[in-house]
Amino acid sequence: MSSCAKKLHFATSTVVPAAEGTVKYKKDDNGNYAISVKIVNLADPKKLVPSKNTYVLWMETDRSNVQNLGQINSSSGWFSSTLKASLEAVTPYKPRSFFVTAEDNATVTYPSPQVVLRTQ
Repeated sequence: MSSCAKKLHFATSTVVPAAEGTVKYKKDDNGNYAISVKIVNLADPKKLVPSKNTYVLWMETDRSNVQNLGQINSSSGWFSSTLKASLEAVTPYKPRSFFVTAEDNATVTYPSPQVVLRTQ
């Protein structure tokens, strides 16, 4: 993404306090928004209380809708020993904010109340 991209930081979390990350997004030539997420020090979701299977990135749109952008993947397997995670997504909706939830599966249509990260 170029320098025209907007960059948001995730706020410090009480659930995963070591986690740090950013979301970059930019409108592409087709009018869609390309989104890139990078997170470090994100704990394995199975270590949370209650234990979950995965993390999902959600976006609040400028129309106050919430959209599941997909499962957050690590650099080797779901979560690597270096605890790096990322996601690339494209959406036709203008982003307003982003948040990450811990979920039992990645195909959920509504976010669980277990929000682990939220953009500032």
